[in-house]
Amino acid sequence: MAPYIIVSIIAYFLGSISFSVIFSRKFAGFDVRDKGSRNAGATNVLRTAGKKIAILTLVCDILKGVVAVLLAMLAGAIWKMDSTILEYLSGFFAILGHTFPIFFEFRGGKGVATALGVLITINWQIGLICLLFAVIIIAITRMVSVGSILAAILYPILTVFIEQVKFWPTIISILIALLVIFNHRENLKRIKNGTENKLSFKK
Repeated sequence: MAPYIIVSIIAYFLGSISFSVIFSRKFAGFDVRDKGSRNAGATNVLRTAGKKIAILTLVCDILKGVVAVLLAMLAGAIWKMDSTILEYLSGFFAILGHTFPIFFEFRGGKGVATALGVLITINWQIGLICLLFAVIIIAITRMVSVGSILAAILYPILTVFIEQVKFWPTIISILIALLVIFNHRENLKRIKNGTENKLSFKK
């Protein structure tokens, strides 16, 4: 039990490093949570602070997910145990930390970029399929939220088929999907009302 608890705690603290807040404060002179959609994520950074800071935020948020899973793999090697459940747990808690960061008043982002890092590191096939699916949906709808939500729904379905219905990976993948969807609850309201923000590919 100790490895699972330790890995989960470390992953949560890692996820709680909110790069969007750090970079917006340092390079743009404001807290991204006070601007735009008030979300601490790369999309809001793009709209309020520009492409360079947004790209830096996106890369660092993805790397949080990657590092969280790699730490779980390392823990599995240290404790000489199968790291599969550790990897999924670590990924979930990294996303949870990103959403409710203890270092930033529990006001975080939606966890999509961090989730992508988790998915690609645990199973690159699932991660790549979800990424391509999301990109296609975003290109069609011009709404990042729609691509993110639908990719989140696709994730546990792919896990069932590709991971061959392993119990804990499936359960935790469902929890990750639900967390990402929950984080988009305001977007869902705006989508329903037809007021959701759309990307402009001309800019």
